[in-house]
Amino acid sequence: MTLIPNVRDSLVIRTDFEDEDAWKAVCELIRAPVHICGDTFYASVDFLENRDLRNLTGEELLTRVPEGYVHSFLFVVDTVTLRSPEFPVLVIDLFAERGRTFRAIPSEIAAIVSNLSIADLSFFEFADEVDEDGVFRGFPGQ
Repeated sequence: MTLIPNVRDSLVIRTDFEDEDAWKAVCELIRAPVHICGDTFYASVDFLENRDLRNLTGEELLTRVPEGYVHSFLFVVDTVTLRSPEFPVLVIDLFAERGRTFRAIPSEIAAIVSNLSIADLSFFEFADEVDEDGVFRGFPGQ
């Protein structure tokens, strides 16, 4: 069984390999600079394309997280992501509420990485702010 690698930056895992153009578009959107209050931020992420992880669900990916994994969350680009106009990326909690998920538009990935990586905010603070469709598009008044 292929385990998720322990890497320096947070992982964006590709599980759908049907649409190369959509995958590239999502990667570009995640890499794009985000401008907030005069500052520019970038998502510190690594992209993982491993066909051994093809079509795995969030629950199945949880079984692939090795003991001692250094990050408290995963990002997943799955079929839902690639087939939706906003490309909502699946975010999975690996720590406090292991297995809890929500989706986030790519422009919010930098904020999620920044805040969760230093424990400035908790997973639930993002997950509890999703819109009715389960997608996080930023905090109110942002």
